[in-house]
Amino acid sequence: MNVQLELLPPTFHEKIWGSTELEPWFPNSDRKIGEVWFPAHEILIKFIFTSERLSVQVHPDDAQAPRFGYPAGKTEMWFVLRAGPGAVIGLGFREPISPERMREAALSGEIEFLLDWKPARAGDTFFVPAGTVHAIGPNLVLCEIQQNTDVTFRLYDYGRPRPLHLDEAVAVASGQPHPGPSQPVPIGLNAWQLAACPYFVTELWELQQPCTLPGLADRDQLLVLVRGEGMIMNQPCRQGQVWRVPPQLPRVELIPQPELRLLRTYLPKVGRERGTAGSQ
Repeated sequence: MNVQLELLPPTFHEKIWGSTELEPWFPNSDRKIGEVWFPAHEILIKFIFTSERLSVQVHPDDAQAPRFGYPAGKTEMWFVLRAGPGAVIGLGFREPISPERMREAALSGEIEFLLDWKPARAGDTFFVPAGTVHAIGPNLVLCEIQQNTDVTFRLYDYGRPRPLHLDEAVAVASGQPHPGPSQPVPIGLNAWQLAACPYFVTELWELQQPCTLPGLADRDQLLVLVRGEGMIMNQPCRQGQVWRVPPQLPRVELIPQPELRLLRTYLPKVGRERGTAGSQ
């Protein structure tokens, strides 16, 4: 049996808060591209490009989502690829607030100032469990890894003409603070675990020498190339690509030219099928 890697095709999504500056991951665009998607069964990979703040929003968890007609909730993580001066991400609240206070603040716009806007720097990782109220600031490029579900409830959108979902959002949102960037855990030479949850495990690999990654016997793994170029199983590869490694492939040989930085993500165990991709 001839088992091969699969290079996943990107799809480009225009957003009012997106950017025309997509290099070096993708060619620059004359449209404001906000997201580049790579769906892969239960995990969705996104590259996110921002020139304005995204809406203040929240996602339900798996137990809450069926109440609103969705098959599953949405937990996600962000790995910061590029951050302009003063770049920030809003995660949780500066101090705990009640659902009633959250709703009032969303209606008045005060919620923007109650959020805890944390500095964002290239190389930071932010883990965002379902229920976390959040907003991404401008001048950022992120790699987002998330449950592949279509469920986003907006609390506030800076007066932009898009619908809000106050009842749903307040019903599922946590009014608590967020701990901030995650600390990477070393797992080997030039390799770190960035996140681990029931929906995905994500590792960072920084390669300056040829490297062999182990296969997974019972599930796919996804290799998200975020910097540099090289060869993967004797095929050219570069930043901005996502490769699916099938479970039948026992190992993946990588040769950086001269360096290659990638995120390796996979399910912690084989899980059930989930829904389809959502929007910010």
